[in-house]
Amino acid sequence: MSPAIRVRSVHYPESRRRPICDTDMHRDEVVRQIELLRQFFAQRKVYVSGHCLAVYYDESHPRRFVVPDVFVVKGLRAEKRQAYKFWIERRVPDAILEVTSRENRRTDAVTKPNLYHRLGVKEYFLFDPAEEYMEPPLQGFRLAGDRYEPIATDDDWSLVSDELGLRLRAEEGRLMFYRLDTGERLLTEWEARLAAEAELARLREEPVRRDGT
Repeated sequence: MSPAIRVRSVHYPESRRRPICDTDMHRDEVVRQIELLRQFFAQRKVYVSGHCLAVYYDESHPRRFVVPDVFVVKGLRAEKRQAYKFWIERRVPDAILEVTSRENRRTDAVTKPNLYHRLGVKEYFLFDPAEEYMEPPLQGFRLAGDRYEPIATDDDWSLVSDELGLRLRAEEGRLMFYRLDTGERLLTEWEARLAAEAELARLREEPVRRDGT
């Protein structure tokens, strides 16, 4: 006689057989943004994820899910998760960033924002690194009542995210993040190491320049 094994009545797959990024450039940009935001929020209770993590928003329907490129949830511990389920976490992402392309235009510019609006995501950003269809290539939207309103851009086409507490700017196919208090650009560990090495080399050369030798 077979044992009476208890199984879940609803299964929520933790992996999906489809790519989250359609090119090396898009994938690398998504991974880079997650790294930068995780470092920025490292000392705070903030969860940053994305890339291939499924976000389930309806407990009774496992097919109702979305896979944001990057999302940020404030007030939530930065623990490893196999999937993100609204009914467990009880928090909607505060901000979502999508690295878009011409192939994903309808999904990123229509389908996803309509869903994020219904879920109550406060800010939504679209970044087109290859500048295939968006002008400007970085655009942001903030939830205002029953709709998303565009976030105003400055003269350099940068914009400020209230939810992230950062200034965002598209630069040579990458999305840069700048601190609002110091104006400093967020750097990945690799970028920070290169900058430190360059500064050390500069300091070593300084006495030579002063002596004129």
